[in-house]
Amino acid sequence: MSDALEAEKLAALAEFAAGAGHELNNPLAVIAGRAQLLLRGETDPERRRELALINAQALRVTEMIADLRLFAACPELERQPVDFAALVREVVEALRPTADEQETALLFTSFDSEVTAQRVMGDPVQLVVAVRALCQNALEALASRGRIEVTLTVVDGEAQLRVADDGPGITPQQRPHIFEPFYSARQAGRGVGMGLSKCWRIVTEHGGRIDVECRVGCGATFTICLPLAPAK
Repeated sequence: MSDALEAEKLAALAEFAAGAGHELNNPLAVIAGRAQLLLRGETDPERRRELALINAQALRVTEMIADLRLFAACPELERQPVDFAALVREVVEALRPTADEQETALLFTSFDSEVTAQRVMGDPVQLVVAVRALCQNALEALASRGRIEVTLTVVDGEAQLRVADDGPGITPQQRPHIFEPFYSARQAGRGVGMGLSKCWRIVTEHGGRIDVECRVGCGATFTICLPLAPAK
């Protein structure tokens, strides 16, 4: 699929997601509200557990819808010059305990001195979400052990963040769907398939792009490309 066709398909999905998210939020709010109301007056331990479960699951779906609506329409960006190298480093360090727990080597390298000398013009909160989603996707692809290399450099006036893993890779059949919301080729229970969708939306809103390189059995490499802030 060409980049233009992929962008058109994702834009159509985003339009659908915006409407669906709005319509689903209302009944979910009613379910959660009623469960909380009944919970306050319930004394039977078993019924309290059941009501608490209903409330928790309604809130979980609400969070999933929030991710869906982020894919549909990113909040208005609060743009400012961002030290992208420092931001990526903080995200990697925050994910290191998860990597250590699953015995995955998580490495970050910044090769080019220009990365620290120049900054990305963007919303630091949203960029953290995008970078974290991409790194989390690599961790979930590996599940245990393996190696993830996070590399940041400057090429042709843009910051390029490369996240490469040595996991199972992506099949040709999976490739056209990887940025679609709730799509996941992984086993049940290992992510709900929103991470790459959120990442795509945020990067696109920043005027950037995501390049993908993959071969079955040889891992996958995702590269976020973002324009640098204008020189002062």
